[in-house]
Amino acid sequence: MNPEKDSYNLIITGVGGQGNVLSSQLIGQAFVHKGYFTTIGETYGASQRGGSVMSHIRISSKKQLSPLIPKGKADVIVALEPVEALRVLTHYGNPETVVIVNTRPIYPVDVISGNEAYPEFAEIKKSLQALSRKVYYVPATDQAMEMGSPILGNMIMIGALLRANLLPLSLEEFRQTLSKNFNGKRLETNLQALEQGRKMVQD
Repeated sequence: MNPEKDSYNLIITGVGGQGNVLSSQLIGQAFVHKGYFTTIGETYGASQRGGSVMSHIRISSKKQLSPLIPKGKADVIVALEPVEALRVLTHYGNPETVVIVNTRPIYPVDVISGNEAYPEFAEIKKSLQALSRKVYYVPATDQAMEMGSPILGNMIMIGALLRANLLPLSLEEFRQTLSKNFNGKRLETNLQALEQGRKMVQD
C-alpha cells in the first residue's frame, strides 16, 4: 500500500449468486465509517443467477469520484471466478494492478451444454500474471464448502484482500463494519471466514 496515495480503484467481480454485491457494500460502508469519500457502481452482464456481476468501488480521501472506474485504471481486482478475473483485468487493469482470484471456476450454460470451451486454469494463470503486477490465488470456494456454505467464499476473499494490505483498511475496522450488519451465529461465521481468507495470503 502506498501511504501517499489518496484514491483507490477496486473492482469486485464474479457471477450472480456469489455475493459480490454484498461484499462491495460492506467494504464501502467500512470506508465511509473511516471518513473516506466512497462511490460504488455496479454493472450486470445478465440479470439472472449465473450472469457476470461487477462492482466498482472508488475510494478517495479528498473528493467524490464518479461511480465507474475508467478503463485501465483499476488498482485492485478481487475476482470470485477465474475467467471473470481475466475479463475484467483485460479491460480495467494495467501493469501495476494486483489481482486476488478465487481458484474455483463456475461454468456458464454454454460451456455446460458443450457449445463453448472453458479455458484451462494454467492458461488463465499465465495471462493474469502477464497483465498484472501480482496475483494471489485463493481457494475460497473450497474453503467455504469445508466451512459448510459456498456463499462464505466472498468473506474469505475479503479476508485475503485485507491481508494483502492493498487498501487503507484494517482487519479490525472491517470487523466493526461486520458487527454493525450481522449478529449472533451469522456474525461469528463471517468473522471465521474472514480469518480463513487472511491465512490464505502470504506477503
